[in-house]
Amino acid sequence: MKDFANLMKQAQRVKAELERLQEQAAQKRVEGSAGGGMVTVMVNGKGELLEVKIDPEVVKGEDLEMLQDLIVAATNDALKKSRELFAQEMGRLAGGLGLPPIPGLF
Repeated sequence: MKDFANLMKQAQRVKAELERLQEQAAQKRVEGSAGGGMVTVMVNGKGELLEVKIDPEVVKGEDLEMLQDLIVAATNDALKKSRELFAQEMGRLAGGLGLPPIPGLF
């Protein structure tokens, strides 16, 4: 029974730490870009799109399809960085609790 109680305490610590990390992630910002910086986007650690910046020179052109592709590419770049940031934080959490790394979990 004592092992079960310890396991429950550890589960509660993990849950509290997870909530803390998610809260911190929401405060972190990650930038993605495409086209050599012609389009940049900002997302937070939760993967929420916060900001889109487009170089005025891109808008002057008449290639709307290229602009759309740059926005998608910049957004995907930022979202990838956001996921990597969260995975690193989760890895630290697992290591701090003495849990073995589980590939692909985070």
